[in-house]
Amino acid sequence: MVTLGFLIALEIAARGYGLPGPLTTQARELIFLPKSGFLLYFSMALMMVVFTWRQRLIATGVAIGIDVVFLLVRLVVHADMSEGHPFGNGAWWVILGYAVIALTRRAGPERVLLLKGVGLGLLMVVGRKVGDTWLLITSKTRPVVLDQYVATADHALGSPSWVVGRIVRETGPIGAHVLDSVYTLLPAAAVVVALYQLRNVAAERRFPGHHLVRTFLVIGLLGPGIYMLFPVVGPIFAYGPGATGTGGLQWAVADLWPNTPPPIGTPHLMTYDGITPRNCMPSLHTAWATAIFIHSRKGSRLLRFGGTFWLIATLGATLGFGYHYGADLVAGVVFTYTIETALRAFDRGWDRAGIQLVTYGTTVFAALLVAYRYLPMEMARHPWVFGPLLILAMSSVVYGYLRTTRQWEPTSAPTQRPEPQLEPVV
Repeated sequence: MVTLGFLIALEIAARGYGLPGPLTTQARELIFLPKSGFLLYFSMALMMVVFTWRQRLIATGVAIGIDVVFLLVRLVVHADMSEGHPFGNGAWWVILGYAVIALTRRAGPERVLLLKGVGLGLLMVVGRKVGDTWLLITSKTRPVVLDQYVATADHALGSPSWVVGRIVRETGPIGAHVLDSVYTLLPAAAVVVALYQLRNVAAERRFPGHHLVRTFLVIGLLGPGIYMLFPVVGPIFAYGPGATGTGGLQWAVADLWPNTPPPIGTPHLMTYDGITPRNCMPSLHTAWATAIFIHSRKGSRLLRFGGTFWLIATLGATLGFGYHYGADLVAGVVFTYTIETALRAFDRGWDRAGIQLVTYGTTVFAALLVAYRYLPMEMARHPWVFGPLLILAMSSVVYGYLRTTRQWEPTSAPTQRPEPQLEPVV
């Protein structure tokens, strides 16, 4: 009920700005061309962790069959298919269909388990729409952005977005295409890790206490709230032509990205357009990629390698495409480790170590935002002091998480070998 109330409130808020809310946009995808595309199938895959293999094959076949029917109808009526993906409706119908089945054809533990599976799939679908609505609201309600402050503070880190931006440009279209694929397919990587964690749900008939989807959801819920408090559009918008061409130059400070780092000067609040999301501080792509990295650590060697690659490539993409400053990434890492600590502490029961680490991570995150806003000139003038301090602050939260969670791991006493029995002397 709380989630539904939140969605209704967000729908009303979006309508107040003349925009469709998350409920409207998701309902349209039952019939009209879906913009979610692969995400709907990823969501269905999460739902199917509670299924047997036979049920998974049937559900997948039904979803594909529905999509084929929708595609044939659109071809017959010559529908415009440039505004979305030609598939995805089928997966959305299957998810909702199993919700109806759970309520009408199941009872007891089977109903609860199926509803949990459906809810898991819905979290991925609705979470994406809620995020999109939040981004639109930030662009309408926050006309003034803090980019000059963050860009000035970013000199303490060597203005990494400008450095990586030039590197990506030198790699040509191949490097840019690889990074763009990693950036846009972040949900796919999350689903792979989540499916690995939830692979035994169907057999054990229960979900583990903590898994990646929970972390993703909390990051997505809390992150936009920080956007409202600390609106930032990013280097390519504030100091470049924008993501789609030269249209953003009329709002930019100057056309500097990625060739020339911004000069050190007194930062000012700046007005930006009413379209571009203020979604930089903290970098949620970095936060989600960090969560994938954390949760992949207990997987197979291939999964650990994939989690490491996805984190590094996501960091390269966020900086190399000019979407984020280095300061955003530092805040994103602290943000994620603090949330992950809180969720794990909540799952196992709060203890002193968990409370202290969550408090410390929250304090460090707040201190970063205060420093970016009120100490940017000092940070830019003394990079050899503030740069290491930023990295040290971030590393201290990571180290605290590793030390604390190792203490939480169950320890098994080593098995003692039985002493050899001596033959009796005759």
